[in-house]
Amino acid sequence: MPIDKELLEVLACPKCKGKLILEEEQNGLICNNCKLKYPIEDDIPIMLIDEAIKLET
Repeated sequence: MPIDKELLEVLACPKCKGKLILEEEQNGLICNNCKLKYPIEDDIPIMLIDEAIKLET
């Protein structure tokens, strides 16, 4: 089940409070400001800064 669009609208990056973008594969939420990816496991976004994956710049 994909992430609900209403949920995606209210979610924000826990580090900078910026907007998150859903990856095409729908397996993570991307913060372009922080260059972090928050993984989605079992249709649940893991919104912990310590669990975020650093993206290449």
